[in-house]
Amino acid sequence: MKRSIRNAAVLGAGTMGSRIAAHLANAGVSCCLLDVVPNELSPREARKGLALESPQVRSRPARQGVEAGLKSRPGAFFVPDVARGIRVGNFEDHLHWVKDCDWVIEAVAENREIKRSLLSRVAPLRTPGTIISSNTSGLSLTSLAEGMDDDFRRHWLGTHFFNPPRFMRLLELIPTPDTLPDVVEALSDFGDRVLGKGVVVAKDTPNFIANRIGAFVTGNILRVMADEGYSIEEIDALTGPAMGLPKSATFRTLDLVGLDLAVQVGRNLYEAVPSDERREAFRFPSFVEDMLQRKLLGDKTGSGFYKKVKSAQGSEILTLDLESFEYRPRRKPKLPSLEMARNVENTPQRVSTLFHSRDRTGEFYRRMLGDVFHYAASRIPEISDDVVSLDRAMRWGYGWECGVFELFDAVGVEKVAGQWEKRSQPVPPLVERLLKSGKKAFYQRSGGQTSYFDLGGGQYQALEERPGLVFLSSLHAAGKGIQKNAGASLVDLGDGVLCLEFHSKMNTLGADTMEMIQAGMKRLSEDFDALVIGNEAANFSAGANLMLVLLAIQEEEWEEIDEMVRAFQGAAMSLKYAAKPVVSAPFGLTLGGGVEIALHSARVRAAAESYMGLVETGVGLIPGGGGAKEMLLRAIETLPATIDSDPLVNITKVFETIGMGKISTSAEDARRLGFLHDHDSISPNPDRLIADAKQEALALVRGGYQPPRPPEDIPVFGEPVFSALKLGLYLMRRAEFITEYDVVVGTKLAGVLSGGPLSGKQAVNEQYLLDLEREAFLSLCGEPRTEARIQHMLKTGKSLRN
Repeated sequence: MKRSIRNAAVLGAGTMGSRIAAHLANAGVSCCLLDVVPNELSPREARKGLALESPQVRSRPARQGVEAGLKSRPGAFFVPDVARGIRVGNFEDHLHWVKDCDWVIEAVAENREIKRSLLSRVAPLRTPGTIISSNTSGLSLTSLAEGMDDDFRRHWLGTHFFNPPRFMRLLELIPTPDTLPDVVEALSDFGDRVLGKGVVVAKDTPNFIANRIGAFVTGNILRVMADEGYSIEEIDALTGPAMGLPKSATFRTLDLVGLDLAVQVGRNLYEAVPSDERREAFRFPSFVEDMLQRKLLGDKTGSGFYKKVKSAQGSEILTLDLESFEYRPRRKPKLPSLEMARNVENTPQRVSTLFHSRDRTGEFYRRMLGDVFHYAASRIPEISDDVVSLDRAMRWGYGWECGVFELFDAVGVEKVAGQWEKRSQPVPPLVERLLKSGKKAFYQRSGGQTSYFDLGGGQYQALEERPGLVFLSSLHAAGKGIQKNAGASLVDLGDGVLCLEFHSKMNTLGADTMEMIQAGMKRLSEDFDALVIGNEAANFSAGANLMLVLLAIQEEEWEEIDEMVRAFQGAAMSLKYAAKPVVSAPFGLTLGGGVEIALHSARVRAAAESYMGLVETGVGLIPGGGGAKEMLLRAIETLPATIDSDPLVNITKVFETIGMGKISTSAEDARRLGFLHDHDSISPNPDRLIADAKQEALALVRGGYQPPRPPEDIPVFGEPVFSALKLGLYLMRRAEFITEYDVVVGTKLAGVLSGGPLSGKQAVNEQYLLDLEREAFLSLCGEPRTEARIQHMLKTGKSLRN
């Protein structure tokens, strides 16, 4: 029988426990959060005359955990209302709540005795068959369950969430020899489908997979830096996006995490792995100890490897001098081969180029990555039986674009092994067996199928993807691509569903995209039953191609801009009124024109982490592709069906959403802002988004989809609404909340949302509103301040309001 997880308990309301509870609540799981009973009153409680016996005092730590999640930035909850799904309590009065839970998660301090003490109290209270787990980041799960009864141990395992749980994809499951396979299977499926996690099953070894490798990588980088004299700036330039790692690279990451915590992890690992041949990497260089003594711990103390200070320009980031321990201005690294390699967009190719360069950059990568390759290969099968799990752990847990063995393949396994042999460095058994079998890479890809080298079998094994996934890259490799240009492609998803895939830089929308939309509509009408609009890039779409708009403005090509806007509007309307269903699948940044594509789709299947916004006012424009029109229609649709209903409240909300360039903090928040309809749905796991959107489209087909009829009697309200919106602009300007030019842009937007220069309420059609949008967009393109804002956005990636 398939296990169902509807109710959960989280024991421990610290940072991790409270954020795990928050994410369970995000997923719609009924959750209780418990913590210790405080032994003294807070000043506020004392002023209220409360006693230690007061229920609100006894459950204060758990309540504070929820409140901290609401205050945190980025937020732990999709929307604040989700927090109501968490019931708070304490270990003394409410531990019996666990008997009604399907899953109990222990998340107290990382101390074996504290954990065992709490678990021994939970054991007799839990209902037999209840899954129970620990969020330990490295303690032995087998040791924690010693002495517990058989049913407890069969349903016991580690569930290692990464911080913050809402945003970090990785969930490591650590079964013990006693854990039932169906428990692991149930939590794997739940973590994947409901919590949106990338699930990796790890062995019960110190720090499991990701933190074992991650700690080695950090320690090794610091060791190479100390030995070879690389600067902080050089290391961060070499270990950030150039290598396919996050922008925070090495030292900004350490400042964020806290140097004391990183050192503690290293020390614990050093003690826990006495037989590890490279355990010295977990002992950080002497300059780290000096920083600890000086309390240079990072963000928590205000100073670390970097320090933010006030300057004449507002603020400045200084870098720590590791000899004097004084802060100095940042210095741009002089690494020519690194600068040249930035032009290589493909990460494996770029890392290979850097690894083999014959300069200081190459020397760093050959030593640092060579050590990482050797260490990771030596940990198979100690911490994982396969290279896939290790690679996924680093991608999902540490934000690497490519896993360790994927990078190993990219630079050349045979070449690296040859370098080890020249240095008389033993070749790990995994690498030795791979090369002796005649293979030269850990991964093999053919016809859309990926295989990996299995140490146990000594041959390639087909990589079995999780059921129900659709990857466009695999479909392309399998020859399912239909049509392609520089901006977009058409791909056959199977079962009569076509996919329109964006793939320009940042998935900006230009003439190529419009051309492919029209090509897709033609293929949809002739050969397919439904269309999905989605892709596998970092973000769905950054909106219209501003560079093309800027060039046209600078050349005063007003007719060309007019044609661009008309083409976009025409494409959007063709999506809306297609005879067959169109489903958009936005995720990540979905801005401007990307939102307009979604607004004109029959359905939207959004990733839970979708950040949607009509942000055109930030560059001195308003939406031109029908975005303002669609938001106005939604505002009118939700008006009460009474004669005296006031449209101003709904229209003002739309005016503020567009005028202030509001961006949703999640897909649920996008629904609150009006970018998603109530009938639109959400996918917790971005890996499942294309497949889920496909199923959404097929459901519409099976339901006998009929396109909407174009409305001919849209009510607009003219001067009364326009004046009210103008008054709002005046008050915001008077309070210096907006600039003079914001008033100009806002007035144009108000004109569209009020229906133009009408004396009162009238009925219009969609084309009338589209024309208002286009005319306002064109008039703003002629403003010099719009040109300046676009230039600033393209240069800095930030909006400029002046």
